[in-house]
Amino acid sequence: MQKAVPAPDRRRLLHLAAASATTLWLPRSAWSQPRLLGNPFTLGVASGSPTHEGVVLWTRLALATLFGSVLGQEPITVRWELAHDEGFQRIVQRGQAQALVELAHTVHVEVQGLEPDRWYHYRFMVGGAGNDWVSPVGRTRTFPAPGTDVARLRLGYASCQRWEHGYFSAHRHLAQEQLDAVMFLGDYIYEYPKADNAVRLPSGGWVLTLDDYRQRYALHKSEADLQAAHAACPWLVTWDDHEVQNDYAGLQEGGSVPAVAKFAARRAVAYQAFYEHMPLRASVLTRALGGLATGAEMRIYGRVPFGKLATLYLLDDRQYRDPQVCTPGGNAGSGTLNPDTCAAWKDPARTLLGAAQEQWLDAALAQARSAGAGWNVIGQQSIVGRRDFRPGPAVSLWNDGWDGYEAARGRLVASLQKHRPANPVLLGGDVHENWVGHVKADYADPASAAVGVEFCGTSISARSGGGARTAERLAENPHFVFADAERRGYGVVEITPKALTTTLRVVDDVTRKDARIGTLARFSVSAGRSVVERA
Repeated sequence: MQKAVPAPDRRRLLHLAAASATTLWLPRSAWSQPRLLGNPFTLGVASGSPTHEGVVLWTRLALATLFGSVLGQEPITVRWELAHDEGFQRIVQRGQAQALVELAHTVHVEVQGLEPDRWYHYRFMVGGAGNDWVSPVGRTRTFPAPGTDVARLRLGYASCQRWEHGYFSAHRHLAQEQLDAVMFLGDYIYEYPKADNAVRLPSGGWVLTLDDYRQRYALHKSEADLQAAHAACPWLVTWDDHEVQNDYAGLQEGGSVPAVAKFAARRAVAYQAFYEHMPLRASVLTRALGGLATGAEMRIYGRVPFGKLATLYLLDDRQYRDPQVCTPGGNAGSGTLNPDTCAAWKDPARTLLGAAQEQWLDAALAQARSAGAGWNVIGQQSIVGRRDFRPGPAVSLWNDGWDGYEAARGRLVASLQKHRPANPVLLGGDVHENWVGHVKADYADPASAAVGVEFCGTSISARSGGGARTAERLAENPHFVFADAERRGYGVVEITPKALTTTLRVVDDVTRKDARIGTLARFSVSAGRSVVERA
């Protein structure tokens, strides 16, 4: 049994996050500026949580290879600038923020009062008196105001970047796609100490403590290609299981890592590290209904409009879910199940999103219906459509995704049928394979109506089980029109008022830093029709 990790004081964490996100106006004499012996911006910059009037700017101060361990215990004053131009001749806003040791010297600047539908450049600065360090320049944007006409949205989606399985070269190409935003759908880090046939090994062993999580994020963010993707446009982020522990469900730990004395405490520090390293607002640390979160909770699900063209949703299917059922051997975690012999699978009360998030999503879809035309793009962690892994009349389902939570999926489908929001499109990840298809009203009836379409993306680097049975599985699940289990990469969704086009982009060799990019397939969906067609 490993030593328990201490849970952070949630009230103090929220206070520190709010203080760090606040723009300061201190005279130079009041700046806290230790003399730094090297570049503190080794982990790059990022932006995210965009709205039509604001965005979060992020960085973390960390010296090369030392992950910030010698930056001292005092706050460090970080200056920031936002400008219309890359040369910072036309400054829009500037200010200072405090990088606090309690938050791993991260900064989350919540910039407000910006013009809608505008691109900006930003940078950070530390030091002075001949010891000034300037960060790389990032590019970010605000979204169009709600209700305004928009001609186009280019949205990237990606997930699952495991260090041991390959390089993040896909991100170098993602940065060049001229995207308006990226949806990252989970597994930003992996908590494992090693892998079979590893391309490279992460530093440290199992990720269990707050310091472990911080170091693993720092390792990932040291990758230049990932930094480039963050600097290219704002990100909207959610998590899956590996940001904490493989296959965990709510407050039940998974079964494939060393146990800790109190999993809730481990989840709490993992969530803190996620907040520290993502461009999130301090408000994610409060509960949906107001007040401080209890235990390890963090509200990361939400939605944001992109003018009249689209509404983007992000869901959280890990924090509030019921445990998986009918796992082989009775252990916690994932596996395949036979629904005919698994009574618990049929329990109508089982949830994947939790009651509060389900109610929020149902209300959001009802509001989307009243808002009229447009596209409703739902980013979530996994694959929604049913995948039967066993040919013939017998059924075998994977219990860790929506297939393991039939009642919860039924409520999602019922909500889509009831409210009929315009053009529902679901994006997912987790399975390390590309799957493209239709979300059906009834998977037992191949002739039942499609209530939406889905594009479940492959991984940035994490391996799949291989594609030997992909054709067989496609034949068994005809509501899917395409699948590929061999290639790594990301997806690009281009939306106009009349159509949505999704391009599956893949690298030729994830084990090479200089991997080239290509197009695996392209699909289109016409507005008003939940039908995926090869483009």
